[in-house]
Amino acid sequence: MPRVAVVGVGISKFGRRKGVSLRELTFEAFKEALEDAQIKKDEIQSVITGCASDEFAMANQPGAQIQEYLGLNPKPHFRVEAACASGSMAVRAGWMTIQSGLADIVLVNGAEKMTEVSTPKATEIMGKFGDSTWEYPFGISFPGYYAMLASNYLATYKESGKTDLAKIAVKNHYYGTLNPKAHMQKIVTEEQALSGFIVAYPLRLHDCSLISDGAASIVMVSEKVAKRFDKPIWITGLGAGSETHAIGRRKSLTSLESACVAADQAYKMAGITPKDVDVAVVHDCFTIAELIAYEDLGFCKRGEAPILIRNKDTYLDGLIPVNVDGGLKAKGHPIGATGVAMTAEIVKQLRGECGERQVKGAKIGLSHNVGGSGQFTAVHIYEA
Repeated sequence: MPRVAVVGVGISKFGRRKGVSLRELTFEAFKEALEDAQIKKDEIQSVITGCASDEFAMANQPGAQIQEYLGLNPKPHFRVEAACASGSMAVRAGWMTIQSGLADIVLVNGAEKMTEVSTPKATEIMGKFGDSTWEYPFGISFPGYYAMLASNYLATYKESGKTDLAKIAVKNHYYGTLNPKAHMQKIVTEEQALSGFIVAYPLRLHDCSLISDGAASIVMVSEKVAKRFDKPIWITGLGAGSETHAIGRRKSLTSLESACVAADQAYKMAGITPKDVDVAVVHDCFTIAELIAYEDLGFCKRGEAPILIRNKDTYLDGLIPVNVDGGLKAKGHPIGATGVAMTAEIVKQLRGECGERQVKGAKIGLSHNVGGSGQFTAVHIYEA
């Protein structure tokens, strides 16, 4: 099977971007990606945009608005929606477009502008990603979903504790200070993480990711076109899984089956094992999500995730560095942009371009992007 490579990446500054529209945010990332790839926009043959919510965009066709603003009409274009995994599913669609032979050069955008509405309204909008019959109408929100996972995990694995969640917040906030694109560049101590106000027990303020504005873009090419570029990064494994929409029908509340399925597919396609991964970005919308991801991705056995964070094995110089860009926790989580930004981060890591947070000698990277409370999960493997 011919391979597909990423040859250009761009990420806007994440944060509360007042006075900047969704289209303008995407242009920041788009311009950077084209400059990185050293190609002209006329060379792009097809475009895919990940954007999760019409309500945040205040438009029913935000992708079409972005396409026009970037000056890419009348090139083929469509929008992908998979809740918080929209970005990674857009990357998957880009890979499929190239493998189908429909295009050799594809632009993938991910974008979301979430801060135009109040925090309660943003929480309400995201709550609608849950089951609209038995959950959302009764007031459950996404902090509530992940609080259920955290409560079940802590009750099942007695050796785990709230301090393990706090340690993840400490790690990711530290690395956020080393990422100039991150929303929050602020050190958080373990004491601060443990004393923050409760959002949804046992999750506290610093266990929760930020409501952010941001965009990311990547340029993907076929193997025959990749010969033009000095440092193509190959997508060698793709996995995707799904979960029941209603969380009450899940087999487990200490794991995401969709992530396990996606990881297994990606590892098999790439011909690697979890031990081969040099650097990973995982979906830490809440600190418990990162803890569970360690196990779902096979970085450790069930119940052993707390050991990884206690031993700092997921730090820059650890056994498997995870979220050394600050993760969703500190970098921010503009939901449609997150998955594309994950791809961009891994590409930069494998090209050795991450400065103070560079994983030395990284050759194989992984991204793990969860949509909703696990209804969608995408895992991608990348190789230099």
